[in-house]
Amino acid sequence: MKLELRGITKRFGPLVANDHIDLVVEPGEVHALLGENGAGKSTLMNVLFGLYKADEGEIVVDDEPVAFKGPGDALAAGIGMVHQHFMLVPVFTVAENVMLGHEPTRGGGLLDLDAARRTVRELSDRFGFGLDPDAVVEDLPVGVQQRVEIVKALVRDARVLILDEPTAVLTPQETDELIAIMRELKAQGTSIVFITHKLREVKAVADVITVIRRGAVVGSASPDAAETELAAMMVGRAVSLGVDKAPAEPGEETFQVEHLTVRDANGIAVVDDVSFSVARGEILAVAGVQGNGQTELSEAVVGLVPATGSIRLEGRELVGLSPHEILDAGVGFVPEDRTVDGLVLDFTVAENLVLDLHDRKPFARGVALDLGAIRKNARERIEEYDIRTQGPAQEVGRLSGGNQQKVVVARELSRPLKVFVASQPTRGVDVGSIEFLHKRIVAERDNGTPVVIVSTELDEVAALADRIAVMYRGKIVGIVPADTPRAVLGLMMAGAGAEEAREQATETELDQLADEHTHETGAQQ
Repeated sequence: MKLELRGITKRFGPLVANDHIDLVVEPGEVHALLGENGAGKSTLMNVLFGLYKADEGEIVVDDEPVAFKGPGDALAAGIGMVHQHFMLVPVFTVAENVMLGHEPTRGGGLLDLDAARRTVRELSDRFGFGLDPDAVVEDLPVGVQQRVEIVKALVRDARVLILDEPTAVLTPQETDELIAIMRELKAQGTSIVFITHKLREVKAVADVITVIRRGAVVGSASPDAAETELAAMMVGRAVSLGVDKAPAEPGEETFQVEHLTVRDANGIAVVDDVSFSVARGEILAVAGVQGNGQTELSEAVVGLVPATGSIRLEGRELVGLSPHEILDAGVGFVPEDRTVDGLVLDFTVAENLVLDLHDRKPFARGVALDLGAIRKNARERIEEYDIRTQGPAQEVGRLSGGNQQKVVVARELSRPLKVFVASQPTRGVDVGSIEFLHKRIVAERDNGTPVVIVSTELDEVAALADRIAVMYRGKIVGIVPADTPRAVLGLMMAGAGAEEAREQATETELDQLADEHTHETGAQQ
């Protein structure tokens, strides 16, 4: 099936999310839609899937214009979508989830679960998914749940499959498995639109790459293109993809976490007896698939969630203190969601830059704010951190995501710190801003501050870390050197201990070498 988008434009008030976008997806093609978070990729696919109505433009399937009033129309036309956040019922089985919305029936209108099971087995065998129709979805790993979503689309005869940031919640091994599945789908004639901002994955699987920046197509590229070239297209200028840092020179271990436990509203330990320490002049990166307790760990450090155990900073106990007291103790904190926990969007850039310092000199005189000092501080931080703004008086909510993040980082790093904790420091940030923020984080380390980075981006973890702590289901399964292979980290992110992961990774590599040797020998014979 050939799919075309012609002049698609979608507005949300004054914001133009998609600006006259043209896109052609040929039959049996993996077409990557590459762009930073907020570039308009998901909005475009939501238009294609009937979730949004375009303000201008048309969708053409096999040379015939179509009008989708909802996802049902898109599915009927052969277009399926796997959303970044899965649409599964956790307590249902695989077969029950797959048949939701078009339940097979037999005589008397009874549900035909046997037919649903047969369908799941058939598609699973055909594409090598390895699905058990009777498995309960909540008991399945995230990567297997994603396969259930793909089967849901295929069972509705999807000939074009949209995958929206499909690797965001996967381990490296699960990502490799997904890429293999995409290749198998392509081999059997399914077209795939692959939405991502990850250059490594695009180059691994795409046939064609279309780059979107600020809601518009800025060009197409071959998967043979260099990552630096693709990054420049995404950002609009040349950027460095590496992190230039000297080896760490750790000093005294002044930040210590011991037996830390955080429980959710149901009493379940989402951070489970976690212990680690960080030295002056060192970056400890906490890695793991999203949802394994990293968020709660970082929030516990700054007192946003109640915790038991101990967090000591230069000998002072932080557990039990208020967030304000913890910040005053010398903790710098970049939250996971800047718009919820890091900024007041209706406040100006200048006001946001002094949120945790507004009540003291030089920004306050008694009970009155010193507006001149606040403006002066803002002008200095705007220049120092290259914050692209109309000026100190601009509302921070009107800045791009990258510039909002720079405001948060500038505020936290512009005061003396005894430890710096950053959760997802570059989420939703363009490649150019990532380069800048990484430099500032390394500079803080080099100033002798203990640094804790929480990130689900393995490339970021590898680039910044001096040591890596891997979390799985609320526990730290191991703390390993920064040069630990991705295969080992991936296995740890799936729950293996450090030694077990090293052994499994070695066995896998040996098996691959044996397979290659067998293949070469067979070719020679």
